[in-house]
Amino acid sequence: MDYIRLNDGNKIPAVGFGVFMIPADGSTYKAVLEALKVGYRHIDTAAAYFNEAEVGKAVKDSGIPREEIFITSKLWLQDYGYEAAKKGIELTLKHFVIFGNLSYFLL
Repeated sequence: MDYIRLNDGNKIPAVGFGVFMIPADGSTYKAVLEALKVGYRHIDTAAAYFNEAEVGKAVKDSGIPREEIFITSKLWLQDYGYEAAKKGIELTLKHFVIFGNLSYFLL
């Protein structure tokens, strides 16, 4: 796996698996498990995709140490502004607090 070193010294896998448009009906869970099984170590999601909880559960159930998986989420357009952003960030953190944490949150 190739990595890109970021300015803060951390590194991120050069290729990631995005879950946009994958339904939260168990499909996201299965897709993320399979992606991790074949070697992906970067998962990209967002609260607006409505499948963050399935991403978190798949990461937990994969058996891969959490520190080996890079998870990115992001603030969506409707969440701009202080109060809306705070609410959006809290929702994402709620989805991942049980299963681990986020690596990066994009604003």
